[in-house]
Amino acid sequence: MTDTATGLELLARQATGQAGPAASGAGNPHGDEGERYTAVNSEKNRPLYESRVKVYPKLVHGTFRKLKWLVMAVTLTIYYVTPWLRWDRGPGLPDQAVLLDFPARRFYFFFLEIWPQEFYYVTGLLILAALGLFLVTSVAGRVWCGYACPQTVWTDLFLHVERFFEGERAARIRLDKSPWTAAKLARKTGKHLSWILISLATGGAWVFYFADAPTLAGDLTTFDAPAIAYLFIGLFALTTYTLGGLAREQVCIYMCPWPRIQGAMFDEESLLVSYKEDRGEKRGPHKKGTSWEGRGDCIDCGQCVAACPMGIDIRDGMQLECIQCALCIDACDEIMDKVERPRGLIAYDTLRNQQRRSAGETPRLNIVRPRTILYTLILGLVAAIMLVALVNRSTLELSVLRDRNPLFVTLSDGSIRNGYEVKIVNKEHSERTFGISVEGVEGAVLTRPALTGDNGPLLVVGPDKLGTARFFVSLPGDRASKLNGEAEMNFIVTDLENGKTVARATTFRGPSK
Repeated sequence: MTDTATGLELLARQATGQAGPAASGAGNPHGDEGERYTAVNSEKNRPLYESRVKVYPKLVHGTFRKLKWLVMAVTLTIYYVTPWLRWDRGPGLPDQAVLLDFPARRFYFFFLEIWPQEFYYVTGLLILAALGLFLVTSVAGRVWCGYACPQTVWTDLFLHVERFFEGERAARIRLDKSPWTAAKLARKTGKHLSWILISLATGGAWVFYFADAPTLAGDLTTFDAPAIAYLFIGLFALTTYTLGGLAREQVCIYMCPWPRIQGAMFDEESLLVSYKEDRGEKRGPHKKGTSWEGRGDCIDCGQCVAACPMGIDIRDGMQLECIQCALCIDACDEIMDKVERPRGLIAYDTLRNQQRRSAGETPRLNIVRPRTILYTLILGLVAAIMLVALVNRSTLELSVLRDRNPLFVTLSDGSIRNGYEVKIVNKEHSERTFGISVEGVEGAVLTRPALTGDNGPLLVVGPDKLGTARFFVSLPGDRASKLNGEAEMNFIVTDLENGKTVARATTFRGPSK
């Protein structure tokens, strides 16, 4: 029992009036006051922060370890290769498949092009990702954390490099405890240099998402790239090196909020990596050839603990630190094969199935339940809204800004004139010619200023560009006097190539009666 636990127990005993050897004064010259002093003083002497105990995960072999290798290979390939994929969008446009083009204020994702005013698509994708995570977590726990989370992937990669230079678990422990020698220095140097190279590659790949990858790569090697590129490569390299190589499991335990949130996603039917206590206990060492009667299948070998990258004992039950990587399952199955007992002492299991086995019922998998149905329905609804918005996405947008100062101008012939700034967004990958007209106010005449009126009521907008033009709308004085100060009016823009039209409401202002 720890000092804190002892102190709390003594305080509880004192509060409830329970007597013990110390409480009665036996062996304690100060009696009750001495006991209380000891408990409080023990709590004061407890350090606020506990030193980290380094975790040395053992390499295991099995189904889940192979699955983690596969997920690591796929995710790292996607991350490093994606900026180099090409996508033909036509002349004058970037051909990088995935590009965050900040100078042009565009986000290119294969066939999809997102403008600043369409950022709701990104919001929708984030909502879909969150709902998908909720659904997967309610069904199978923190499988995202155990397999596909970037922190998990890069930590796993760094651990593999560490094993290459320093050996398996026992060898790494001995190396860290041994005095510094030339051999130890060489191993540590090789490991950290490899980590730095991986970190630089990670930071380098990230900046390629924000500029043309081949061009930026050439500029980086010749030191002609912008200073901001080197800054962010260094920043992301430092972050990767620190989190993946040095902090490791501390990120999941102390920095990531998801372990605290996941409790709201679980229920008694969620599949979680679990130790089957009803089968494993009473645990203890076992010699080959001896009977298994009167004991459990767990031989207390500790291999599940040695394999855990978080350094926890799955036999203690569900814990905040567990990322559900299932490596303890592979470690335990190896031992069960050696002692000739059935696999699955540690396996994906549900709390309800444990209760069913205790009651003599048959375990079963229950994925369809209110929680998962609700997540699925919301996920489907958001996906449907996103799909409808994408299918009906317009390639032509129009905005009209009426002059505020002055509101109107009275011309020499008595007519009233308003000024407007018309902006047309051409999302097509080819040049377009647009016709502009007005309707809603009888007798209104649309003109362009003399200096910009070469095309009259026509506006030519380049591919994937924003076109801006200034227009005047004039109305004879006798008609303007009937408006009583204001009238509703529409600007109509027509794509002369395909006939597509867009209307935008505005107002025409004149003198009030």
